[in-house]
Amino acid sequence: MPRRLSATVALVCGLALLPALPAFASSAAGSFATGSSAIGSSTATRAATSAEGNRTERTYAASTQNIANPERGFYHHTETHFRADGSGYEALDPATLRGWREREHVTQILRVFYLEKFAGTDTIDQAYLSRVGADFATARSAGVKVIVRFAYAQPKDDWPYQPPYGDAPKERVLRHVAQLTPVLRANADVIATVQAGFIGLWGEGYYTDHFVADPLHPENVTPQDWANRREVFLALLRALPTTRTVQVRTMLMKQKTVDRPTGKEGALPPAEAYSGTPVARIGHHNDCFLASPDDFGTFLSDPITLDQEYLAQESRFVPVGGETCNVDPPRSEWPSAEAEMARYHYSYLNSDYNKNVLGSWGANLEEARQRLGYRLRLATGSFADGVRPGRSFTVNLGLRNDGFAAPYNPRSVRLILTGEHRSYEVPLAVDPRRWEPGTSIEVNARVCAGLPPGRYALSLDLPAPEARLRSQALLPGTDTSYHAAYAIQLANTGVWNSRTGYNDLGQSVVVGRDQSPSASCAGGLRPRPLPTR
Repeated sequence: MPRRLSATVALVCGLALLPALPAFASSAAGSFATGSSAIGSSTATRAATSAEGNRTERTYAASTQNIANPERGFYHHTETHFRADGSGYEALDPATLRGWREREHVTQILRVFYLEKFAGTDTIDQAYLSRVGADFATARSAGVKVIVRFAYAQPKDDWPYQPPYGDAPKERVLRHVAQLTPVLRANADVIATVQAGFIGLWGEGYYTDHFVADPLHPENVTPQDWANRREVFLALLRALPTTRTVQVRTMLMKQKTVDRPTGKEGALPPAEAYSGTPVARIGHHNDCFLASPDDFGTFLSDPITLDQEYLAQESRFVPVGGETCNVDPPRSEWPSAEAEMARYHYSYLNSDYNKNVLGSWGANLEEARQRLGYRLRLATGSFADGVRPGRSFTVNLGLRNDGFAAPYNPRSVRLILTGEHRSYEVPLAVDPRRWEPGTSIEVNARVCAGLPPGRYALSLDLPAPEARLRSQALLPGTDTSYHAAYAIQLANTGVWNSRTGYNDLGQSVVVGRDQSPSASCAGGLRPRPLPTR
């Protein structure tokens, strides 16, 4: 039985609608009869007159397309270096990023910043910080988001790896995190999440010179080593706004950081989700997904089922992603992959590695493209056809999440009313991060019609909350606005307006000209300019 989420939004309203307004209907709205019609991808049925007047009921057709939505799906791996002689930094290329977005519908990258030069010095020079900031600006202008990781070292030789590995001691790492803080905060709008990094080869926290007692035996982590790691993880959390998360490589890393046990008992509960506390802001990245029974040391509990239960609960509320790294049939094949991406609420995977694992999924790879992260779609809508000025009308929407996960970063939801001369927004007090996969979602809004008479087309807008990403200015070299690039497109046919970034509900409401002397509906709608055409 699918779960159902309900959100009722009551804006500041006056009296209820009059039951029937014949004079208004004939002059401003036309005559409405009970029946059905199809507009675009939705089917409408006119309901009989109710206490709110005439209403229209709509059903919406689902899309099967892979949609370029933010903070979900497959990503491309990118990395850059800064060696002792200052060489190795390769800036992001805007044309490459735009190509990935336009041709593959890839809207995010992993960006690994290797800090080789700074492993031996406390100071990151300003020129380097400026390069990092420029990369974020390039990503923003291309309409993509960045999964961020900082690291000091890659292996010098083939496995088995031997120390020294090349990472930095704790105090130096903490100084570097502090120096990176301004650039991270200034660009948090295009940061999807930050992987903990810094410690060990690749920043994965295992082969390290400084965060284990004996680098020859990195499997032995002492209580002091855990305390040192905890300092780094908490410093990185402080470096970011509380709206952004840090991902760690194993469940044990989080459990040691927040001092909670494994199993469902220690996992993040719904009441604490999105609270801004460390336990609510630490997610997980599994860079050996499906590689072995324990994913090459990712699941470390005994029995392993404890970490599995822990992650299944945690991942409802924190981001989970990663990459495949080893062919291990039947576990690495599609039936297992689909089941685990659903159980652990995967939001993203690496499209570049491991090609043999991904290739074994065959045609099912398209389903993975569609369902990684959230996949929100309209199912039904119920609308009042008309309203007198100063009164209120209701909009009732039913949505579904067909993806593996919910959105994990904050996101606004607005009802947009587009008239001939002005558009208006109605912010809705709902949180898409609570729209869990497999659920039916209800969004019910009572809206004040305190606006000029006329016909207003209704749209649903799920924009990024940051003003810089809500601009109707075009991304350089494209016909896509920043708003459209970073808003959520619903998985329905015929609803997406690629210019504005709104989802067209296929419905209008008419505000009449006859003002009732007793009408009163203060506040509720905030006028906003029409989008730039």
